[in-house]
Amino acid sequence: MCKDCGCSITDSVGHSHTHEHSHGNSSEHQGAHQHLHDNPQLNDPKTISIITKILDKNDHEAGHNRQHFDSKNVLCINLMSSPGSGKTALLEHLADVCDFKFGVVEGDLETSRDADRLKAKGIEAHQIQTGSACHLDAFMVHKALHHMDLDAMDVCFIENVGNLVCPASYDVGSHLNIILVSIPEGEDKIIKYPVMFRKADLVLFTKVDLLPHFDYDMEKEKADARKLKPNVDILEVSTKDEESIKKVAQWIKFKMEMR
Repeated sequence: MCKDCGCSITDSVGHSHTHEHSHGNSSEHQGAHQHLHDNPQLNDPKTISIITKILDKNDHEAGHNRQHFDSKNVLCINLMSSPGSGKTALLEHLADVCDFKFGVVEGDLETSRDADRLKAKGIEAHQIQTGSACHLDAFMVHKALHHMDLDAMDVCFIENVGNLVCPASYDVGSHLNIILVSIPEGEDKIIKYPVMFRKADLVLFTKVDLLPHFDYDMEKEKADARKLKPNVDILEVSTKDEESIKKVAQWIKFKMEMR
């Protein structure tokens, strides 16, 4: 499990866990250490030393993953959000409108349901069942890549475990981060989880067809996102609106061409 909820402490100290992670000198890495100092239960020199080693090893492995994607000319995109925001549904509908080939590394605590949904759409997918871990790390992704035919794809999505905290702190080797936030989640998710949204290259507001049923100030939320990251791209998406899905595909295609 992870440094933010304390699970990696249990695994690393008690079981010499091999999933060891890093973030170098990134803002997420610094924010993680600030979290440690702010948390009395984690404010211990030995604990901080262990977590630093975990973070450093993960960063090294993430760099290795990125080099692997680069060697195959594959764009890797990390999809992050809270549970139920529509990551899998977005990928299902994206397959109907995009003109590039993609595969998915799928992360969930248990079951292979999301991977099965994607495979039913003809999308190559490999499921990672993390057990108690509330995020994917670079080592998990590296193992999954041995089961993926990168030569047959242009884009590899990493659909991270549904969680707005821990996945933001673990580099998995992606080139871009797309963060989804759905209308039913309510306002304030962006300002409440700033580390996640500071990492975003694209913020997707999903399930916008439900806006008439919720007291949701879309413009305020967009402004909050741009306060955290002024140059972030923002799109509104509904799986009931094919044109909105096409805009996501166009954004990805543009990023592919810019590489």
